[in-house]
Amino acid sequence: MNAPTSLEQALDLAPLWKPFTANRRFKSAPRLLVAAKGMYYTAHDGREILDGTAGLWCVNAGHARPEIVAAIQRQAATLDYAPAFQLGHPVEFEAAARLVAHAPPGFSHAFFCNSGSEAVESALKIALAYHRARGEGARQRIIGRERGYHGVNFGGMSVGGIPGNRRAFGQLVAGVDHLGSTHDLEHSAFSRGAPRWGAHLADELERRIIPLHDASNIAAVIVEPFAGSAGVLLPPQGYLERLREICDRHGILLVFDEVISGFGRLGHAFAAERFGVMPDMITCAKGLTNGAVPMGAVIVREGIYDAVVDAAPEGAIELLHGYTYSGHPLAAAAAVAAIDVFEREGLYARAHELAPYFDDAAHALRGRPHVIDIRGMGLVAGIELAPRPGAPPAARGYETFVKCFERGVLVRFTGDIIAVSPPLVIERAEIDRLFGTLGEVLATVA
Repeated sequence: MNAPTSLEQALDLAPLWKPFTANRRFKSAPRLLVAAKGMYYTAHDGREILDGTAGLWCVNAGHARPEIVAAIQRQAATLDYAPAFQLGHPVEFEAAARLVAHAPPGFSHAFFCNSGSEAVESALKIALAYHRARGEGARQRIIGRERGYHGVNFGGMSVGGIPGNRRAFGQLVAGVDHLGSTHDLEHSAFSRGAPRWGAHLADELERRIIPLHDASNIAAVIVEPFAGSAGVLLPPQGYLERLREICDRHGILLVFDEVISGFGRLGHAFAAERFGVMPDMITCAKGLTNGAVPMGAVIVREGIYDAVVDAAPEGAIELLHGYTYSGHPLAAAAAVAAIDVFEREGLYARAHELAPYFDDAAHALRGRPHVIDIRGMGLVAGIELAPRPGAPPAARGYETFVKCFERGVLVRFTGDIIAVSPPLVIERAEIDRLFGTLGEVLATVA
């Protein structure tokens, strides 16, 4: 690593408890970002860092977009905050209308919050409230999936299926069960796009879970169309369709967590369109504001809002849920501006057109040291590495991440899987640099 700079020396690193970070290791050799523009970050030592992760799956239109910056500045100078309860402001209504219009056909209402974690919590509450409003209040059980990630609040952790995220926190929310993971290297390693093997795994819902709990007690099934945080795990061909069919047969709501897959990652506004499967609710965040201001949302299909609202007495609060910053003026302005950019520049179509080139570049790493699988779709790829024998988990993944950063490329590691998900504005030469650097680094990793 480079010798400490004056910025490092001037900063007091001690008071900050960083999230999802090995704090002691990080503070001994911090990686600091001080600016961003387009496809690049600037590190504290002045180096340009090619952003191969869209920040954290969120900066889909590239960094510091002037239109989004200007919208936030104008809104901050006009109305910096408005209470969300029993009051409103014009921009939150505009943002909801734009988001619903941006969603697949059949979606009618948006509920705003502040993150993907809060979007999941909101969707779970809406599912329970919907069934209760329809006279089926016994439907309280939620079904998640192994290796699923649905944020870090207690509901999301409970329906999520990443053991490390749950282990330290003891008793979670009751009434949750899990489908098995769809990830299977034996049958699907090095698949191009959605694996051909595994659609039958959806049948576990009807074979095991529904008989065990009874459909009359199950409110919803929540899955990511593709699991991002667990390492880019793609659904087998036909899997999501079968989940939809089973849920329909038994009156169970299907929720797609599109916090990562939304806003162009797979070449469509939402992955639901890419796979041709319409859920009952979509959770989103991250790309909603291009990462510029924290914001999340739940988008619901026609009938869900009406069922909850119409069941309440006149004048009563129909859904006792919300946040101080729901529909925050700055976030709403950023969302409107971001959707404008996505639509005006045709970024989803651009991602679709670039996808074959991106996929070829990723699969060119096959045969590099330690690579045991490569998978991807749209502008996302996961490169799975064999664990280092006798080493702590993620040793190879972390070393690869650090060495790429030292060479001016940002990738993400999740365990021993390297995830790549660049802004949709990436150029072919930058795709070459991204995977070329990753290939060079893999040749040096022990």
